[in-house]
Amino acid sequence: MVLFFGLFIFGLGDALLIQSQIGNAPWSVLAQGVAERLEITLGWSTFLISSMVLLLWVPLRERPGFGTLSNIVVIAIAIQIGITLFPTQEGLIFSLMYCLIGIAMVGIGSAFYITCGLGSGPRDGLMTAIHYRSGFRIGRVRLLIEAFVLILGAILGGTVGVGTLLFALLIGQSIAISLGVVARATSQ
Repeated sequence: MVLFFGLFIFGLGDALLIQSQIGNAPWSVLAQGVAERLEITLGWSTFLISSMVLLLWVPLRERPGFGTLSNIVVIAIAIQIGITLFPTQEGLIFSLMYCLIGIAMVGIGSAFYITCGLGSGPRDGLMTAIHYRSGFRIGRVRLLIEAFVLILGAILGGTVGVGTLLFALLIGQSIAISLGVVARATSQ
């Protein structure tokens, strides 16, 4: 249950970022661009992209866990539900609120699903597999992956803006703080 809770919170947070209309997280920029080109929902686009990333695990000899497959399904569903529930924002103040709350929720959701230890998400697994196979530092691998999907998503028409920058600057701290809170809460 903790895994599903974390993944669902993550997806709702991503939906808030999308609905802020001031810039998405890099993978959502790509999902939005793909959704617009294929004329499908963002939920389906997220599902398809996650599934395709999982296929990249095959030549890298990575093995998905229960959490990996759950990540693909639950986050896609949660994003679609969130987009339906949360109205889009036009005013800067409410857009920034959506963006910051979304970043916090992605951090909280990440902390819950990471601490379950039931398998990494497709994107994280790709990052770690490339790191282990190439010897490149994990930070550089992640940066290159994120930059690639951001540029591709922007070319396809995904929303890039101040929200994208805020996500890049704040998501690490959001996850770190949330991991500390979850660790303290689960140790009692």
